Amino acid sequence: MMNETEKDLPLRHDLARLDRLLAEIVREQEGEAVYHEMRTIPVEAHDRVGTPELSRRLAELSPAAAAALVRACGFYAQLTNLAEDLHHNRRRRAHRAAGSAPQQGSLALAIQRLKHDAVPFAALVDFFEHAQISPVLTAHPTEVQRQSVLDAHKAIRKFLTKLADPSLGREDREEIEAKLKRVILALWQTSEIRPFKLTVKDEIENGVAYHPTTFFTALPKLYASLEDAISREWGQRLTLPNFFRIGSWIGGDRDGNPFVTADVTLYAAQRQAEVAFAWYGRELDQLYRELSLSARRVKVSEALTALASHSPDHTESRQEEPYRRALATLQARLTATAQALDVPFDGRFANTGATVYHSPTELAHDLQVIADSLCAHGSQTLAAGRLRDVIRAVEVFGFSLMPLDMRQFSGIFEAVVAELFSQAGAGDYLAADEAGRQQMLLAELQSPRLLFSPFVDYSEQTSKELALFNAAAQIQTRFGKKALPNCIISNCASASDLLEVALLLKEAGLLRVVDGEPTATVNIIPLFETVADLDASAGVMSELFALPWYRTLLKSRKDTQEVMLGYSDSNKDGGYFTSQWELYQAERRLVKVFDAAGVRMRLFHGRGGSVGRGGGPSYEAIMAQPAGSVAGQIRITEQGEVIGAKYSDPEIGLRNLEALLAATLEASLSTVHDTPPAEEATLGELSQRAFHAYRSLVETPGFIQYFLEATPINEIAKLNIGSRPASRKSLTSIKDLRAIPWVFSWAQARVMLPGWYGVGSAVAAYVEEHGDAGRDRLRALYRNSAFFQVALSNMEQVLAKSDLQIAAGYAALVSDQSLAKHIFGLIEAEWRRTRDAFTLITGQADLLADNPSLARSLANRLPFMDALNILQIELIRRLRQTPDAADLLYTAHQTINGIAAGLRNSG
Repeated sequence: MMNETEKDLPLRHDLARLDRLLAEIVREQEGEAVYHEMRTIPVEAHDRVGTPELSRRLAELSPAAAAALVRACGFYAQLTNLAEDLHHNRRRRAHRAAGSAPQQGSLALAIQRLKHDAVPFAALVDFFEHAQISPVLTAHPTEVQRQSVLDAHKAIRKFLTKLADPSLGREDREEIEAKLKRVILALWQTSEIRPFKLTVKDEIENGVAYHPTTFFTALPKLYASLEDAISREWGQRLTLPNFFRIGSWIGGDRDGNPFVTADVTLYAAQRQAEVAFAWYGRELDQLYRELSLSARRVKVSEALTALASHSPDHTESRQEEPYRRALATLQARLTATAQALDVPFDGRFANTGATVYHSPTELAHDLQVIADSLCAHGSQTLAAGRLRDVIRAVEVFGFSLMPLDMRQFSGIFEAVVAELFSQAGAGDYLAADEAGRQQMLLAELQSPRLLFSPFVDYSEQTSKELALFNAAAQIQTRFGKKALPNCIISNCASASDLLEVALLLKEAGLLRVVDGEPTATVNIIPLFETVADLDASAGVMSELFALPWYRTLLKSRKDTQEVMLGYSDSNKDGGYFTSQWELYQAERRLVKVFDAAGVRMRLFHGRGGSVGRGGGPSYEAIMAQPAGSVAGQIRITEQGEVIGAKYSDPEIGLRNLEALLAATLEASLSTVHDTPPAEEATLGELSQRAFHAYRSLVETPGFIQYFLEATPINEIAKLNIGSRPASRKSLTSIKDLRAIPWVFSWAQARVMLPGWYGVGSAVAAYVEEHGDAGRDRLRALYRNSAFFQVALSNMEQVLAKSDLQIAAGYAALVSDQSLAKHIFGLIEAEWRRTRDAFTLITGQADLLADNPSLARSLANRLPFMDALNILQIELIRRLRQTPDAADLLYTAHQTINGIAAGLRNSG
């Protein structure tokens, strides 16, 4: 049996090859001096962080040398990521080849556990009938890599994979390595920093790029694997409904983003459709080439014959090839459909008078006719390949590719509704209390009239919002109701917030009265974000469900209500542990409210990439949810650089999607142990103490000045990584700052504060009050509580990535050094308390002792990351002396890229 060192040998070979090629390129392109600095400074930075000699040496670097060194260190982080991802794929394949036991988070292990728990087949059927799993892509601004860079990464992965082939001869190996070097050289000579501000259309383009790479192939494969596994284990065939989809906010999320307009939302829907049609066109072309079966050799069904009879392909060579003639019919109809929907599509057999597909279901039906004919006449193997995957892809992605969500701040909805009431002479909405507002809204919702008049001049804000709802109606008319099914209300705090959206849906025709009952084609979704809002969430939903009109409305949504929970703002508001615990408690309270009302709950987790924003392994996070909170329904945001990390490689993408599926199956159908009341009291006490410690820090006089000067927040704000502004308004407190740059900035400065601050004080105070019994209680809690295990495991990762020696270098940038010493002293003391608390509870002497792969990964990249941090500190110091120095800012932005790549989940 191989030990860890032997298992990692291929990875070390890849890293050594990439290191050698990068060194050759730096030496050739930048000269011996820069090559020497690249070889020595990272080692010195890691071994002697903050020493005066190294600082002087960095200060003496010319701008050109500093820029080249920054690029080299950043490149190393990128290349290390690629090599490690390939190694993870290699190890998974090795496990499968060796017949190893299924790994945690795999579909195989999930199925094994369901069988062990004797879950009956009927329970599976019922589960999938109501299930919905949806990772939702968002455009939050922490994806710092350009598409050109991601394309180069794809080529590097391809050549590294080829070089791993042991059958390669010397000449073949040298040829492939030469190609690899050319890609790295082209990447070296490509600007990593966008010279322009991203537009929402750019973000839309980035979002749809993952479908051809991963989603179009991974999701059909996942469905097929699950169907086959159920058939093997339960002995019955289950054709799965389309419960697993990829969603998107990109082009529909306008909360704080003035660049998302009605035209942009319409463009998002069309661009998504264009990508879907292009994929189907290519797949039909491939099937046309593959299914060359001759009528002389095979028989076909009557339905296939009927399909072929409408073929526009009348060439003599096709007359005895019924499947190709049938596929020509599909191609002609697909082309006609794209033309009818005004979707750009270079399809075959245009202008043949073919009948359009009125829905994707009709296209899937025609494909199934082909599959059924193959299966009925001895060609099951042909039906089980590409054709099976295309049928599932059409069913899952439809003509709209991804369900598009709308999102807006509740205060905007309130202002629009108030203006509609005012202009219609229907009352002063803003002057009414909550009960009065509900009364006004319900009266209008039950009235056939509209408040809007085309003869009234509304404010710009109201006109823009109404146009967006009308655009949503257009999208549903054009691409189907599933194309835009959700409207999310940020900062939701009352039942009237949901009724306001219901009224705006009614104004756009998205909510109507059918057979005397209200019917909506859009889900109205509250987003509870702050600690106070999370605490009030169950009360809001209980009040809402008590309204007969709203309960009737839910019938049109299959008696299902979605609730979104915000991880980012609750963290910024209350700190790491309090945010995690309040989210957990809110879920438990919501489960009770929904059960009492007889409403099916779907939770939408607004998680980010970093631990401070709910990040961490998805499988463990889902398995740690309270009992009853998953129940087959879950949506999770995929944000920023995490999208690329998870889905730019098809094999890794499939693995991440599989983990989501496995966790949802287990959390819904296996036995889940909830937190006992005694343990709940302990966690609640820890949360209160952690909250007070965190608020004490952020409310310290001068804290906001410290944050602005001891992190690269101002440089991040100037980086072209998203269309959304960094703050909602002028920045005078952390409340004004968006949660994403808040977390991103602390990560860049290697403090990682949102992922741990307050835990150390909470544990220390708890043990001081309860003594040895309290310590033992915390240790038992760690052994028995999945919630506590995940909270501490994620915290451990950010503690390992933080570095207080480097953070001290950022603190030295603060103009008021007495303030800096005071606040940094608080941070440093709390970090040490938190590390000691982790050791006390878990018994681990060292961070990451139980996670050798992550420890190895950090060891590989820390020297280069440390060098980038020290270079960033020096560049920020120079920028503050000469703020208009464009070259300095450009190089500083490169350090941000490199550090983000090294940390991997920083935003």
